[in-house]
Amino acid sequence: MEPFSCDTFVALPPATVDNRIIFGKNSDRLCDEVQEVVYFPAAVHNNLGEHLKCTYIEIDQVPETYAVVLSRPAWLWGAEMGANEHGVCIGNEAVWGREEVCDEEALLGMDLVRLGLERADTAEKALNVIVDLLEKYGQGGNCTEGRMVFSYHNSFLIADRNEAWILETAGKYWAAEKVQEGVRNISNQLSITTKIDREHPDMRNYAKRKGWWDGKKEFDFAAAYSYLDTAKMMTSSGRYCEGYKLLKKHKGNITFETMMEILRDKPSGINMEGEFLTTASMVSILPQDSSLPCIHFFTGTPDPERSVFKPFIFVPHISQLLDTSSPTFELEDLVKKKSHVKPDRRHPLYQKHQLALEVVHNNEEKAKIMLDNMRKLEEELFREMESILQNKHLDVEKIVNLFPQCTKDEIQIYQSNVSS
Repeated sequence: MEPFSCDTFVALPPATVDNRIIFGKNSDRLCDEVQEVVYFPAAVHNNLGEHLKCTYIEIDQVPETYAVVLSRPAWLWGAEMGANEHGVCIGNEAVWGREEVCDEEALLGMDLVRLGLERADTAEKALNVIVDLLEKYGQGGNCTEGRMVFSYHNSFLIADRNEAWILETAGKYWAAEKVQEGVRNISNQLSITTKIDREHPDMRNYAKRKGWWDGKKEFDFAAAYSYLDTAKMMTSSGRYCEGYKLLKKHKGNITFETMMEILRDKPSGINMEGEFLTTASMVSILPQDSSLPCIHFFTGTPDPERSVFKPFIFVPHISQLLDTSSPTFELEDLVKKKSHVKPDRRHPLYQKHQLALEVVHNNEEKAKIMLDNMRKLEEELFREMESILQNKHLDVEKIVNLFPQCTKDEIQIYQSNVSS
């Protein structure tokens, strides 16, 4: 089983319906790691002499940051996936290859996800932010909390209302592929081959110096920087291939519900179980019509098949997402300094979700009732969101509390099953 086996997807017209770009990601992490859904408002930073503290290192701050909603492991600064107020979405993946992974503390790939969202109003600008930071600060550091030490390089899928970019890295070297139509996915392997739209200026020379490329045949990034036989990449039984098959199967008719079905698919391994499991999921609707709002759905709980996708829309004065925000601890700095203390980071939704699953575990009837109620809530939310997109009408006063209210409705379902 591949650890930290995330999968990120994007579908663009004509693969989708209603001129929408659909983004989706499953975050697969250690089974006891809590993922929270948090919102940070836009901010102006006047004192640029102050540094920004990321998970491990401090970096230069910028004059302005955009509002973001993030799904992130509760112990760190960055995010596994998220979106900003301009309709930019980013998800990252762990990747390995020939270039040695650096254990030295630098920026985590998850830090780069958040920084890209906070500092860029288009997908390509987010790519620029990430590669500039990669060049300046590097990537590295432990990607888990506690005793286990685990480091990796990163790939990113970055999307906005108009296009998507795949960015894959090996140390400070990188290649990027622009996606303007159809479907694309990334998993835990390099996947950019010969279609390279942007690259690190020394990326080919470095591969040549290392003996990974002879400088004569057509340059293939994944073949040079990893051990993959790229000719067999699309016919293997791995999750990258399985994910692509699921996208291709629905090509031309992909909706946000389709993307959720893909994230819930267990036979393919996309919805992961075991020591490493799908700890949180996200799906976003990015309409190409800029008069329509982008809608971002998050679970904030493990296993999308047994979770509710709840919608979030950026409007002014968003209510804080208290039921999906984990507690903070005075021990925070101690934990980040490799302490073996692992605090209880379960937020209210996570606690109720896990308790309800334990209660119904050996009761098929209760389990069915609870799942039926979860799906009814979801279907009602989907109808409401579709109505907003079709009628172009947004009740801002209601949307301010949209995600928090949906979370409370979900918690109510769990509480009623536990108490009955």
